[in-house]
Amino acid sequence: MKNLLTLSLLFSCSLAIAQVQFKSGKSGFTNFLRENTIYPQFSKDNCIQGTVNVSFKLDAQGKVYFSKVSKGILSDLDEEALRLVRLSSGKWQVLAGYDTTVSIVAPVNFKLSGYNCEGKSSEAIQEAIRTYLAEEGLTNSVINFYKNIDQAKPGQEVQIIATKNQLGIDDEYLDDRIKMALKKIKQGDKQGACEDFLFVKYMGSKKADDYLAKYCK
Repeated sequence: MKNLLTLSLLFSCSLAIAQVQFKSGKSGFTNFLRENTIYPQFSKDNCIQGTVNVSFKLDAQGKVYFSKVSKGILSDLDEEALRLVRLSSGKWQVLAGYDTTVSIVAPVNFKLSGYNCEGKSSEAIQEAIRTYLAEEGLTNSVINFYKNIDQAKPGQEVQIIATKNQLGIDDEYLDDRIKMALKKIKQGDKQGACEDFLFVKYMGSKKADDYLAKYCK
């Protein structure tokens, strides 16, 4: 079955609708989202779907100068929705006299088809979400360790490596993260790519060091 990803856009106020449009046309932003979304692996594997609301503001040149998640689902989907809105910066056209303090809300709808999600129970999905939240805390502990490795106590890294093994963060996982970052580079999303490269670094790996030197100075 063909894998499909559906994303939708809605504006929060009639003023914004009247004075803002995507440069490529009425369906431009929806198409932009569809073409540029990188569905987070955990949520895809566990059939986690739903709508993330991103609130953002545009300046007179149509650039996104403020954005935040106003209603989220899970941090990996929230971050992808936020990344997409930021990536759209400069692709908007605003009319003269546009109020740049107006917030626009883009509900980004993540929906999977073709991943056997139809047979996935809501209980299994909720259990996956609980697992994600628990693992997120462990991942942050690994990141904090390598960020402050100069302050590490002797033998402490052994425990951190065990935590990484528990989380399944191995060379294959890090290689996939780098591939995702390189895809973001092709999209022009340098910030998102550098965040992925830094993640690899703060997992105690040197795999992304050359990319960090090349793209993230």
